[in-house]
Amino acid sequence: MINLQIIHALEAPEIDTAHKLSARKLMDYEHALVVMLDLKPKETFLPHITLVDVFFYILEGEGEVKIADEVKHVKKDDIIFSHAKIVHLLRNTHDSTNFRILMVKTPKPTSETKLL
Repeated sequence: MINLQIIHALEAPEIDTAHKLSARKLMDYEHALVVMLDLKPKETFLPHITLVDVFFYILEGEGEVKIADEVKHVKKDDIIFSHAKIVHLLRNTHDSTNFRILMVKTPKPTSETKLL
């Protein structure tokens, strides 16, 4: 068992996702999956459903989040929660700045996210 683990998020390797955007898997263990998303200007984390609860912590920038039929503007240091099996998306609404998000799924999903 490792007692102390430091992950340099911006140095973690990029992973392929169905969303075709910049994603870096930071932690992947029995109880949770942690991924950093980096949406370029006007890029969208497509509408999808996860089969587990998920929360998003906005690390940088601002944009909008849609969960079910509700749309809200979000910015750095906001935390957004989405229950399992609810359609959600995130969108970078800016022309020139990135929208960086820490995504945590818990418990760790056992199947792939379903794009709509």
